[in-house]
Amino acid sequence: MRTRNGRLGWLFASPYLIYALAFFLIPLVWSLFLSVTDWNLIAPTFNFVGIKNYMDALNSPGVQAAFFVTFKFMIVFVPLVIASSIIVALIIHGLPRFKGLFLIGFFLPYLASGVVASLIVKGLLSYNSPVNEFLRKSFGLDIDWLGSPFAALFVVALIIAWKFTGYYALILTSGFESISTEVYEAAMIDGVTPWQRFWKITLPLLYPALFTVLILSIGVTFGIFTEVYQLTGGGPNYATNTWQMEIFTRAFTNLQAGYASAIAIIASIVTFISIFIIRKLLELWGKRNGWT
Repeated sequence: MRTRNGRLGWLFASPYLIYALAFFLIPLVWSLFLSVTDWNLIAPTFNFVGIKNYMDALNSPGVQAAFFVTFKFMIVFVPLVIASSIIVALIIHGLPRFKGLFLIGFFLPYLASGVVASLIVKGLLSYNSPVNEFLRKSFGLDIDWLGSPFAALFVVALIIAWKFTGYYALILTSGFESISTEVYEAAMIDGVTPWQRFWKITLPLLYPALFTVLILSIGVTFGIFTEVYQLTGGGPNYATNTWQMEIFTRAFTNLQAGYASAIAIIASIVTFISIFIIRKLLELWGKRNGWT
């Protein structure tokens, strides 16, 4: 019976195992192999170059920019999406009815195509768009939205925040629903102000949902590609050049597959270490508030 149950377990787990083997393990091993070669994606032959690709990548302005741009996106995107998600979740949590309907409405942008959203925004922010015409005629402002380093980064972060706000609000709403009303009633009796109630009660009790949302949003910043590719191409002057954009450019524009694989490995290591450190810091905050 135990042998039969074991085989049955492997059978049910086999779709995921096959998927992981085909799309994670084999590509990882292949990337590690390519990273020590000079393969150009087309030639049938290649040469082993050892760690040359890694050394060149570490000294590359594009790779260095990708490292810092990722954290710039994190500084702008994460607070923006967390704040908007909490506001949306609070609004939905306070509704007397039709919460599910409103959640679906806010969740729809998550299902929207990033390419379509980027092209729409690109049209809205073009020089002759109604938005820029209005700003020039009414306020005398002539903003080069995608040509200014900070403005381009902010626009991309804003699009991604719009896309993910509804998804994260769904998670936070479930967190709000799990907080007992008796805690708030006791706080009201003690004379706690709404502001104190939010910072001292709501946020600490929201920790499990907030922890999930923070880790997910931080992970997003390491995989930004579609919006950058459509709007800025990594510019201006590497201001929005993410890891994915740099890998794509090296592999498919410059035909440096081996070099791009080395960058991908470096990006994976940076991503793992960054998320690990941030996760530990969040766990320390959770322990301070009674979560183990």
